[in-house]
Amino acid sequence: MNRNILVIEDEPAINDLICMNLEVAGYMVTPFLDGEKASAGLARHHEYDCALVDIMLPGKDGFALLPELKNFNIPVIFLTAKADVGSKVKGLKDGAEDYIVKPFEMLELLVRLEKVLERHMTQAEVIQIGDVKIDPQQRKVMKNGTEVYLKPMEYDCLMMFVRYQNKALTREQLLAGLWGQEFEGETRTVDAHVGRIRKKLDWQDVIKTIPKIGYRLEVEE
Repeated sequence: MNRNILVIEDEPAINDLICMNLEVAGYMVTPFLDGEKASAGLARHHEYDCALVDIMLPGKDGFALLPELKNFNIPVIFLTAKADVGSKVKGLKDGAEDYIVKPFEMLELLVRLEKVLERHMTQAEVIQIGDVKIDPQQRKVMKNGTEVYLKPMEYDCLMMFVRYQNKALTREQLLAGLWGQEFEGETRTVDAHVGRIRKKLDWQDVIKTIPKIGYRLEVEE
């Protein structure tokens, strides 16, 4: 899809880590370490699909950047160490799509980014895997032309596999990506969701079990 993500984070090591993981996941990235420089950069180019923004930035903070980003219809996810309720409420009420407190799992960030991009998708991009078609815009799954009903969490689990197809995902990664790193459920919760997806799509041989690790969606490339 080659979506372009704006990363505004003043800690070079964190900025580099986020950018590296986004690039591995297939995104293009544009990084900034300073709020003022990011603001000046937006005036020159503002074709971004989403912005990951720290709140405490030199020059101009994330709250000040939010209206500028919204003016260019760029959805914003705040990434910040400010865990107080007041800051979170302000960020969300002012128009941020999500608010993630540091430290966070990178896989969780990627999944939440994908959900924001899905909400702001301007046109359907249908995904075809064998006889299964997935319409992310409508969150609709079809098999051989017949709609297959997936519960919301089953659909989100399916999309994680699709996003990381041919890569092994541990049960812990799936738990963190779907329910957040603070979820205290058991890994068999993942097994139950995977079992239902396999049954509904007849994907017993498509979603492979990786012994002692987790699962992998195998797709011919």
